[in-house]
Amino acid sequence: MDTSLKITLSLIGLSLAGLAIAQSQSPGEVKLPEFEQGKYVHEAPTLSDIENDPNLHKELRKVILKGRDIFMNTQQYRGEYVFNDMDCKSCHMGEGRLPWAAPVWPAATTLPDFRGKNQHVNSLEERIAGCFSFSMNGKPPEYGSDDMLAIVAYHQYMAKGAKVYDSNIAGRGFSHLGKQMPENISYDAGKKVYEDNCAVCHGQNGGGKTVDGQVVFPPLWGDASYNWGAGMTRIFTAASFIQNNMPLGQPGRLSDEEAWNVAYFINAHERPQDPRYTGEIKETREKYKNFYQWSLYGQEINGQVLGDHDNTGEKPFLKPEILKSRSFD
Repeated sequence: MDTSLKITLSLIGLSLAGLAIAQSQSPGEVKLPEFEQGKYVHEAPTLSDIENDPNLHKELRKVILKGRDIFMNTQQYRGEYVFNDMDCKSCHMGEGRLPWAAPVWPAATTLPDFRGKNQHVNSLEERIAGCFSFSMNGKPPEYGSDDMLAIVAYHQYMAKGAKVYDSNIAGRGFSHLGKQMPENISYDAGKKVYEDNCAVCHGQNGGGKTVDGQVVFPPLWGDASYNWGAGMTRIFTAASFIQNNMPLGQPGRLSDEEAWNVAYFINAHERPQDPRYTGEIKETREKYKNFYQWSLYGQEINGQVLGDHDNTGEKPFLKPEILKSRSFD
């Protein structure tokens, strides 16, 4: 059987299973957060817009489409840029266009800018490199390379018509639940939410699902998932993403409490080491405390200190050379 047909049948089967779960749980009204009054709303271009824009030079169209192809099928660079089972689209859903699903176009309109994660001014290329280094546990394309240019071109075209340096953006990222974890957040409650809603696609062991070597649903922990430096390890980031996008096709079905608990459960599992690791867990957590204060990295959960290891997953190195500090002093 053709691999694409197998994947399609797998998706249909899992969708039907998810629908059965949803119907059995009487989820109530499904909705996304409303845009706050005064927030700037942008509707990003579609694939059809790229293909039919009469103002695009044919060479530029080719580059933008190349960037989209890398974005949608980053696994084609497995072992080169990517060393886990993630694609760009795993976190930036809907081709990187959708509000509340980490749309990519805001990065193109607000960078260069200072970024707290690495404490210096970042370019769009550098922001993209971070996704490869942390979320895809990989080695980013070189700055200025053909592949990096293509990805940047796709990001910038998604921002066509948007305001530049207007940070008051509707549906940007995922943090609408706030950053502070609820005091009653529960690993066991999160485990039940996961088993009832997530395991059908992502597996009981969090390993995701592949068909003939192609990733259908990404892993949520383990060597093939995002590493400890990824933004998704922050509990508030994962909780808001889950609440707004999961289960797939049923955004907003989980309650805030369920989203917080399952985000905690998922991120209470091991994954590859953060590329910023200094060799000592306490030192690393202290050095990047502004980031780790929102994650379980370096904390003891179920008798294990999370992140206290040298495991880099499938990647044969810790830190890509491209990750460098920057100063204008």
